[in-house]
Amino acid sequence: MSKLTAPEFKAELLHPRYWPTLLMIGTMKLISLLPYRIQFLMGKGVGRLAIKLLKKRRYTIERNLELCFPDMPKEERDVLVKKNIDNAGLALFETGMAWFWPEWRIKRHIRFEGAEYLDELDKQGRGVLLVAVHSMNLEVGARAFGLRAPGVGVYRPNNNPCFDYFQFKGRVRSNRYMLDRKDVKGMFRALREGERVWYAPDHDYGRRRSTFAPLFAVEKACTTVGTSLLVDATDCAIVPIAMVRDTDDGLYTLKVFKPLEDFPHKDPDAAAAYINKHAVEPMIMQAPEQYMWLHRRFKTRPEGEASLY
Repeated sequence: MSKLTAPEFKAELLHPRYWPTLLMIGTMKLISLLPYRIQFLMGKGVGRLAIKLLKKRRYTIERNLELCFPDMPKEERDVLVKKNIDNAGLALFETGMAWFWPEWRIKRHIRFEGAEYLDELDKQGRGVLLVAVHSMNLEVGARAFGLRAPGVGVYRPNNNPCFDYFQFKGRVRSNRYMLDRKDVKGMFRALREGERVWYAPDHDYGRRRSTFAPLFAVEKACTTVGTSLLVDATDCAIVPIAMVRDTDDGLYTLKVFKPLEDFPHKDPDAAAAYINKHAVEPMIMQAPEQYMWLHRRFKTRPEGEASLY
């Protein structure tokens, strides 16, 4: 299996070109020591300041919500935009929590629902594809989940080797090991061996291994067919999961849902539509204000269609 080798901290990472990265990581760790309430308020402030400087990101949030929920009154969408901006700022602080908090502190903030579904699948020795979405607090969710039911993380190594060292170290703390997101064979092997594999099929990953399927009110959203590849090759269970911040005081609920049934095997187009409808949409709607709407989800269009942005 092509497990990613843990990056090592080398002297070359102390080169001045990496000083901004080291300063950022050091700041994240120091801030993670603060009480949660202070971090929450700081996060909201950072989000509101950043969005004033990054106006294109605000437009992306507004446009995504307009495309997905055209029947929602504009006043409601405006409120959702403001809440989403606050959550975007807090995401940086939640990443620090996930990477640097000790286990006892993570456990103090997390509630776990639906563990019985995983326990039953463990008894069966069956591999589990954990279908998540890119919520702002995904890093905290992955860390907390690993403390209860460790799995295999899937991620893209960062181009900055210094940042990648800390990212890998932070993410592997609760996972069994990590796989490159392009390592499909590694995912096959893990699922066949009964592992739980994290998987987020909700973003626009481009035309390769993709099809167009409905997502909310958008009839043609570029959607990966990777789910179909993984499930058809391994007969794994498909389990949606969601991480939701319940209160401003830092209580989170990690929700594990009943394994999906009636998955359309050997039909990638139908499978993509099925996953969007039965996993991606319901998981986003657990807390839509906490979802990563700043991603240009509908940037890839069918041939001949104009951009939606």
